[in-house]
Amino acid sequence: MANSNALEGLTQALRKLPGVGAKSAARMAFHLLQHDKPGALQIARAMEHAVNSIRHCTLCNTLTEQEVCATCANPQRDRSKLCVVETPADQAALERTLAYRGLYFVLMGKLSPLDGVGPNDIGLQKLFDRVVPRDERGEPLPADSREVQEVILATNFTAEGEATAHVIAQALKSRGVQVTRLARGVPVGSELEYVDLGTIAHALVDRR
Repeated sequence: MANSNALEGLTQALRKLPGVGAKSAARMAFHLLQHDKPGALQIARAMEHAVNSIRHCTLCNTLTEQEVCATCANPQRDRSKLCVVETPADQAALERTLAYRGLYFVLMGKLSPLDGVGPNDIGLQKLFDRVVPRDERGEPLPADSREVQEVILATNFTAEGEATAHVIAQALKSRGVQVTRLARGVPVGSELEYVDLGTIAHALVDRR
């Protein structure tokens, strides 16, 4: 079968998507080029626009086009609760349950020493500074003066997610912060993005 550098480049680019292997990437490339060139151009333009326009929210670290995301800017949200999740996809899953009206902090990852991912790589210090702000003298504000009164750990129930939750819980409890964890209604080893909404809602309501 004849091939070209351009076709090979497109196939290799599509392989960067999660769960897409060599055969699937080739199928996608041939389909777009043979049957849907306008769709291919639409995808290319959308990808370029998203990469150039989307950044991290300065407060919660999620993906947004604005300096502060719509959730953080919403005055109707309960600012005393902060839910910590691994990814924007996990945040979106929790939002779809309609069971939580607080704010979020998105780690953009999880602790994984084997992969070289440590506390500095997932912004834990930014989280701690958000939960326990300091006064003009650099001293931590007392518990009753802080905006965030409860931190809900909603990392995934994988080994790395559990380790991440444990590290965060220990650090925040030592700072006098109330920390809760999603209840075990979410199956062990699962990821929030793929759990049914009813299970997530029950786990959130029954957090400990």
